[in-house]
Amino acid sequence: MQRSAIKLAMIVWALTLSLRAEAQIPVRINWTAVTGAQSGMFMAQQEGIFKKNGLDAELLHISSSSRGIQAILAGEIAFSYMDGVNQVQANLKGANIAFVAGATNRQVFSLMAKPEIKRISDLRGRKIGITRIGSSTHTSALFALNSAGLKQNDYQILPLVEVPNILTALIAGQVDAGVVSPPTNSRARKAGLNELMNLAKEGPEFVSVAIGTSRSYIKANEDTVRRVVRSYAEGVQLFKTNKAAAQRMMQKYLRVKEQDILDDAYSQFREYLEYPPYVTRKAMETVIAEVSVSDASAKNSKPDDFMDMRFVAELDKQGFFKATGSKQ
Repeated sequence: MQRSAIKLAMIVWALTLSLRAEAQIPVRINWTAVTGAQSGMFMAQQEGIFKKNGLDAELLHISSSSRGIQAILAGEIAFSYMDGVNQVQANLKGANIAFVAGATNRQVFSLMAKPEIKRISDLRGRKIGITRIGSSTHTSALFALNSAGLKQNDYQILPLVEVPNILTALIAGQVDAGVVSPPTNSRARKAGLNELMNLAKEGPEFVSVAIGTSRSYIKANEDTVRRVVRSYAEGVQLFKTNKAAAQRMMQKYLRVKEQDILDDAYSQFREYLEYPPYVTRKAMETVIAEVSVSDASAKNSKPDDFMDMRFVAELDKQGFFKATGSKQ
């Protein structure tokens, strides 16, 4: 009798685990750079928020917005972080990608230079490090350099793939300046490099980092999109309100160990991560205007052509952001 009861209990337990596993919707999400701008997804994974919301989320790393978009179109992933310029350019070629949540509506980057370089205008004839041509670091670099009246033939742009590589190249003297994001800009300041421009403060409202997927995926998987957006929003909220958990995440995903660097990077992204996570119309309009300079077909575009904020708006209407404190 006792053996039968134990056997029955084991069967029930196995069935329970099976049902729980079946309830988890698999979803693949790409992160593109070692930066606090992508903290929302990292927090959702670390703190079990995806699982709580019925998702079996796999975070992948493809280090480029354009490559992330290609992976979405190929059906290899569902979501990716991406910058506004790459998304608009892809859509003008027929990609039909939509932003479903915003990460930063500012270019959260610093233009850092060797100690002897004091002004942006001093970069004439110099080498500037970015991640990739067409990336958000490239866009930010051009904005900063243009602000000092420099033309593209006045300097050399060097793609270095990852943000930490830019700092390594700066310290080694392989480049004279570079565009880096937190926590790398914190390390650059600590290393004695000059911050020539803080684009988050001095630059325009601009879709620097957002989360996108294809409109066909949204149409076929509305419930999954809704769960992902909610999980992301909860991840950002936890990042902003739980410094200890946020810094554990930064140690793991951003590979930051030094406490002073952790504190500085956390402070920067606590300020600039969007919450509620909307992509703003103004930030999208700035991106469209930027793309229009080189592609006249963008001039007739509107922000709604590139974003679908209804999932964030649903949470807003439900009072989610009031309940969790939207003013951080």
